[in-house]
Amino acid sequence: MNRLAVALAPLVLAASAFSAQAQDPHAGHTMPATTAPTRPAPAPRPTPQAPARPAQDPHAGHVMPPAQTPPAADQHAGHQMPAQPAPVDPHAGHQMPAATPAQADPHAGHDMSAMSPAQTDPHAGHDMTTMRMGPPDVATSADNPGRPPEDPLPAAALAGPAHAADLVFGAEAMAASRRTLIHENGDVRTTAVILDRLEAGFGDDGETYLWDVQGWTGGDINRFWWKSEGEGDFGGELEEAEVQALYSRAVTPFWDVQAGVRQDFRPGGEDTTHLVLGLQGLAPHWWEIDAAAFLSTDGDLTARVEAEYDQRITQRLILQPRLEIDASASDIPELEIGSGLSSIEAGLRLRYELRKEFAPYVGVEWSRAFGDTADYIEARGGATDDTRFVVGLKAWF
Repeated sequence: MNRLAVALAPLVLAASAFSAQAQDPHAGHTMPATTAPTRPAPAPRPTPQAPARPAQDPHAGHVMPPAQTPPAADQHAGHQMPAQPAPVDPHAGHQMPAATPAQADPHAGHDMSAMSPAQTDPHAGHDMTTMRMGPPDVATSADNPGRPPEDPLPAAALAGPAHAADLVFGAEAMAASRRTLIHENGDVRTTAVILDRLEAGFGDDGETYLWDVQGWTGGDINRFWWKSEGEGDFGGELEEAEVQALYSRAVTPFWDVQAGVRQDFRPGGEDTTHLVLGLQGLAPHWWEIDAAAFLSTDGDLTARVEAEYDQRITQRLILQPRLEIDASASDIPELEIGSGLSSIEAGLRLRYELRKEFAPYVGVEWSRAFGDTADYIEARGGATDDTRFVVGLKAWF
């Protein structure tokens, strides 16, 4: 029996090899050597179970065509990776209220397809290119063209009475109340006396003195105003003097219209009376202006303009330029006044305010006569121009 098994063993092995070649299409092919993995996988740990038989390679003996380069081997092939924990939920353990559809989407359930662009976008159709960024350039004056335009008042806003309280209490009762209010709060009566120039002059014609004083009493709108000027020589007689009594009314916040009479006094000549119409106030750039026209009882028309400006050098030291211009519509030989521009006086005074109400000054003044006025002065042997050094006082109370 053993001899029979040994004799049949080659036949059994041949039959088995033929059967395997028929089942594997690659049987008998020579397979090229494959690239070994960069890092061999570790062998699995043995288990107590019985080892399994190694599986036979179905391509054993086959010649395989050249294969493409396989992708890089997984560096972690064969490694047992620990399980990754799930991301931590920041709201884990919190009980969240169920959100309603309105909270999730304010337009949930709305049909938006039929809405026009103007409804979906409040600025649709608006030209936004001319809009400024930042605050508007609002001017400080309502009349400034840089201020944003404002709509005019509707006609109904001005249709009622000037004072709405008249509809409740009656116009007569409210008129009396307003007069009382003005008298107690706004109609204040005050009085002032201003010594504008009280000075002595020193020049070629000798030593002279001069005063220029004015004052007023009344309220902000209506006042009684008086003025006085005069000059003469020290050790001699008074050359001329004048006094004006005027009614003054404020026509704007800075200007008063004045009307009244003027009386001239001349020790060596005839006194003259004039009607006066003038304008006094504060011009732009802080020039103080006093302009007036005079019509005498003899029909002579003359005019005078005075202008002063206070230029502060310090809080107490003030430089004041001053200009006075006289003109006449006709010749007045007895007063040595010719028609046209009669004379000009220009002065510069520097004063120091010991107090606001009391300020001594020093300065210089130049005067010149023109036209027929100069001819009259030359005819009696006088000088047509003169320069004097002046010392004086400016005060008010």
